[in-house]
Amino acid sequence: MTQGAVHTPGKRTRAVSAKKQAILSAALESFSQYGIHGTRLEQVAERSGVSKTNLLYYYPSKEALYVAVLQQILDIWLAPLKAFREELAPLVAIKEYIRLKLEVSRDFPQASRLFCMEMLQGAPLLQGELTGDLKTLVDEKSAIVAGWVAAGKLTPVDPHHLIFMIWAATQHYADFASQVEAVTGKTLQDEHFFQSAVENVQRLIIEGIRVR
Repeated sequence: MTQGAVHTPGKRTRAVSAKKQAILSAALESFSQYGIHGTRLEQVAERSGVSKTNLLYYYPSKEALYVAVLQQILDIWLAPLKAFREELAPLVAIKEYIRLKLEVSRDFPQASRLFCMEMLQGAPLLQGELTGDLKTLVDEKSAIVAGWVAAGKLTPVDPHHLIFMIWAATQHYADFASQVEAVTGKTLQDEHFFQSAVENVQRLIIEGIRVR
């Protein structure tokens, strides 16, 4: 009896977590396809295999669900930047950051596109996160880059513009995937094309900041 009591809360917690993740995944699919205004909660509930009532228990409104999806995207999007470490050699750290960002574009294209849509609309529902956690993290990593520049390990470059350039170059492959495929006939799911994208973006950016 005691053993069952110990395991039951864990099982319940895992079940709730799995249900919420199913809802978030279904919501991401709908929001990235139809936007927040074109998405219906009934549609999300059906895709996630739960009732609308159950969905509203976890996310009390469509806006709350949308913000939860965006916050999860932001976590995915920022993970590579969090891995950016001062103790690595500068060019090694930046090359690895570029690879990780392209992996995000390859593995989470819907998330990247939805995030892009939110930014184009002025990020009305995500301003708090952008001016809070995102800014704090970017400022922290920019300070690392500035330190490398000051130490003569990188050519003089504004850290923010370097980070913006990496974002633009890597997220393009997800946000404009249809254009990339129309021009090249390939996507990042093609391993050879993915490796080529990594190597070329790395080379273009690294050669611009390498000390000569």
